Amino acid sequence: MNPNVTVKYDQAGLVPAVVQDVRTGEILMVAYMNAESLGRTLETGQAWFYSRTRQELWQKGATSGNFLHVRWIRVDCDGDALLLGVEPQGPACHTGERSCFFRTLKDGFPSLSEEGAAVAAGPAILEEIFRVIQERARARPEGSYTSKLLEEGLDKIAKKIGEEAAEVIIAAKNGEVSRIAAEIADLWFHTLVLLAASGMEPGQVWEELQRRRR
Repeated sequence: MNPNVTVKYDQAGLVPAVVQDVRTGEILMVAYMNAESLGRTLETGQAWFYSRTRQELWQKGATSGNFLHVRWIRVDCDGDALLLGVEPQGPACHTGERSCFFRTLKDGFPSLSEEGAAVAAGPAILEEIFRVIQERARARPEGSYTSKLLEEGLDKIAKKIGEEAAEVIIAAKNGEVSRIAAEIADLWFHTLVLLAASGMEPGQVWEELQRRRR
């Protein structure tokens, strides 16, 4: 623990702790810590919190098996809030959702891109698209291409993946750079649909890639 960093607890001896998936950047949950739960977290590498309602320590995953493996802990500029970077072992939310923030209060605010400013692209877009796919799987809105794919089943989805992979190869052999990007985007989209249809998460692919890198 960095001796130059001080954690400031409130009058109840607590500090809010935001939990973030280190692989995707997704915010998973918010809980509270006291000095003892923070100490146990630092000692064990597993996330421990303090329940304000039960007034006791609790370890995430102790009953559900959905542990949070802590990779780093950061403190904000005022010292009165923590950010935990974790690798989740299963859903973070008690409802079974990956994140506690799965409900939308309002959507559709103007984006920076609509105001003429540049928006950085990055791998997080894959997670965002996957959440949309999951929502389509739940709601099955009429006229949705994703919903239609999911209803047609794995055979249809797998066929589309084969078709898109062939398109990537053709674009590459023809040296069509812009088309290569478009065809790979189609391929990645359909593989995400396949993951959703198989009851899987992109995180399982990230973990496999990480295992191979090691």
